[in-house]
Amino acid sequence: MSDKREHILVVAEELFGEKGFDGTSVRDIAQKAGVNLAMISYYFGSKEKLLEALIVYRAEYAYGILEELNKDQSLSPWDKIDRLVDFYVDRILNNLRFHNIMYQEATAVRSEDIKSRIIAIKMRNLEQITKIITDGQQKKLFRQVDIPLTVGTIMGTISSYTQSRSYGCNILAIREDSDDDAYRAKLGPRLKVHLKQLLRAHLDIRNETTK
Repeated sequence: MSDKREHILVVAEELFGEKGFDGTSVRDIAQKAGVNLAMISYYFGSKEKLLEALIVYRAEYAYGILEELNKDQSLSPWDKIDRLVDFYVDRILNNLRFHNIMYQEATAVRSEDIKSRIIAIKMRNLEQITKIITDGQQKKLFRQVDIPLTVGTIMGTISSYTQSRSYGCNILAIREDSDDDAYRAKLGPRLKVHLKQLLRAHLDIRNETTK
């Protein structure tokens, strides 16, 4: 990827995060990126295609991390679950703008192409996480669980505090006007501990109940 194209994507992500997709024009992106409109048209064609490219750009990194985690034979299934929690908490909290864009576009009705792209990305990531949990089941460490809903529990818990910052600030007893670093410093460790404890209780085969 060229440096100029990547620069435009980073600027677009910032503006979409601040002003929303509808509130950001291609001209806004061009001005902030220091490029002309023709260059954006050359690289992306339209604002919708620019957003689609941004989603793919960010998602490829996440998929690569999950794929490498699966391949790492030095880690136990429990180690991988802990790494998975650390990765998602850090990734979402350190990329709040992108996470909010993904959330907004997944629930929007504007572009079926973008929604389909987001769903495909989530399904591909789910496939990698499924391999981690299935490996733990085959090694008699994890019990049988509904894997998509388990992943939904992880993502939903994180999202509940990123989509409602006012609520999160009250729960964490910090000022609503605190900067992002302060919010992450309070929220991140607490989320990680909670999710790891939750998944241990949920996955541990010793907690299997007989019917």
